[in-house]
Amino acid sequence: MRNPSRSAVPTTVMPQILHDALRFRSGEGSRAPWQVPRHLRDWLLDAGSLTRRLVAISAGDFRVQVLRQGFLHALPVERQELGLGQREWPFVREVLLHCHGQPWVFARTLIPAASLQGRVRALTHLGTKPLGAVLFSDPQVRRGPIAVARLRANTLGIAGQPNPELWGRRSIFYLAGQPLLVSEYFLPECPMYSAL
Repeated sequence: MRNPSRSAVPTTVMPQILHDALRFRSGEGSRAPWQVPRHLRDWLLDAGSLTRRLVAISAGDFRVQVLRQGFLHALPVERQELGLGQREWPFVREVLLHCHGQPWVFARTLIPAASLQGRVRALTHLGTKPLGAVLFSDPQVRRGPIAVARLRANTLGIAGQPNPELWGRRSIFYLAGQPLLVSEYFLPECPMYSAL
C-alpha cells in the first residue's frame, strides 16, 4: 500500500507552487547556504546536472512531461531577476520530471525574448528532451549562484500529508552569453526527502 504521507502531486497545483514558492527575494523565503538543512544541501546546492542525477538514481526510468510552454507572463520576482520590462513576455517552459512513474521535480524555465537567437532559440523546441541535457553538454555554459527557498507547508494541499516541508531552488544560466532563469521545485516523491 502506498504511503499516504507521500501522495502524487496533481498538475493542477502547479500554479500554487509558483505563487507560493517564487519568494526568493532577499528576506522573503530565500535561505543562505548555511540555513539549508544539512541533509538537503547535497541536492539543493549541487551545481551539477539535476537531470543526470535523476537518471542515475532512477536507473534510467526517467521522463519529461511538458505541462505548458510559450510566451507567458513572468512573476515580478522573475522579471526582476532577468531585468525584464513590464511589457516583455519571456518564453516559459514548465515541466514535471518523472522517475519511476512519479513526479519528483517541477521545473520552470524563463528565456527573455531578446535571448532567443542562435543556439538559445533551439531551447524553444526541446519537446520532451530535458533542458539539462543541453545545458550541461555545452562546456561554455555558465551558471550563476543558486538561490534556495523553503515552500510553505500548505503549498500543495495534499490530503493526508501533514505539514510537508518542500524546497526549491533557482539560478540563472548563460548560454552563448544569453541569460535564462531555471527554477526547480522538489516534490514529495523525490528521494531528497527520504532522510527526513
